[in-house]
Amino acid sequence: MLSPGRGLRRAPLAEMARRPEEIGWRISAALLTASDPVEVATSVDLSEGSRRVVEIDDASESQAALGRIVRVLWLTPAMDRLWAGGAADRRAFLDRAALSFEPGHGEVSLTYEKAMRERNRLLKEGRMDPAWLGALEAQMADSGAALALARAGCAHRLTLAQEDAKTLFPKAEIAILGAMESRLTEVIRAGGDAHSESLEIAEEFRADLARSRGRDAAAGRTLEGPHRSDLQALFAAKGQPAHLSSTGEQKALLISLVLANARALAEREGAPILLLDEVAAHLDADRRATLYAEIADLGAQAWMTGTGAELFEALDASALKAEIAEGPEGSILMKGSS
Repeated sequence: MLSPGRGLRRAPLAEMARRPEEIGWRISAALLTASDPVEVATSVDLSEGSRRVVEIDDASESQAALGRIVRVLWLTPAMDRLWAGGAADRRAFLDRAALSFEPGHGEVSLTYEKAMRERNRLLKEGRMDPAWLGALEAQMADSGAALALARAGCAHRLTLAQEDAKTLFPKAEIAILGAMESRLTEVIRAGGDAHSESLEIAEEFRADLARSRGRDAAAGRTLEGPHRSDLQALFAAKGQPAHLSSTGEQKALLISLVLANARALAEREGAPILLLDEVAAHLDADRRATLYAEIADLGAQAWMTGTGAELFEALDASALKAEIAEGPEGSILMKGSS
């Protein structure tokens, strides 16, 4: 919760409160950044609704401000079926990676989604006000092109971070299935002016939205745009699509991309915080040892969970190990040991 968004489980804010009290919650932390220590806090007071409040050094800030201070990446068991699941989950994964590079990406996404919902509502109600629709379509065009640019830039950085990486994890060749992102990816790869290209894309998208009002009204939704893009991955060594790979291979590809994300961040923004839930599942001893060594080389702070202490035997003495046990009143954090 010290990063923008709803956290790794995407739980509603009200459901995070201790029950039966349900008065709300507050989390605070002292972060050691590359420059100065920063005090951050985030909270929800359920007596005043479920709006999340963010404070940085005792001053109110937006959630995006958290992303400028600390980058947080995560991997959970629910993500293991990412490649075999729906496109929405893969878009969320890509957008989370893009957010780690561009803290304002989340706000741009919200702007796009809000404008699209309002446009869909107007079309559904048959309210074809050209001025109103035009204003919403302009918002969608500008924010949609910005979304696509951030995604394309993110995918390019993930690809570069996998090149010549010393790792046992397989290289994942990724591509974004979306007209805007594909076009911008080609410009970035060629060393062109992707920002200027995104401005042209925005204008073209605005015109497309205006032309498709009747079609979208009949469908009850916006049929074209970055909200329908998808992320594709290929097991490079085998030339095999990720969704056709084994469960273990899919997990290894996912870990490879998370590590690539962390390497890319460490190179420019500083090492991120890694939250790796049940990360050792489906990994053999060699890959577990490689994973722990790569995390150590990154210099990243990593929190890892597992069902047994034996899964972390390859960690060196610098790791702090702790056991969670169930007590009469809930979970108990047992004394940690190096």
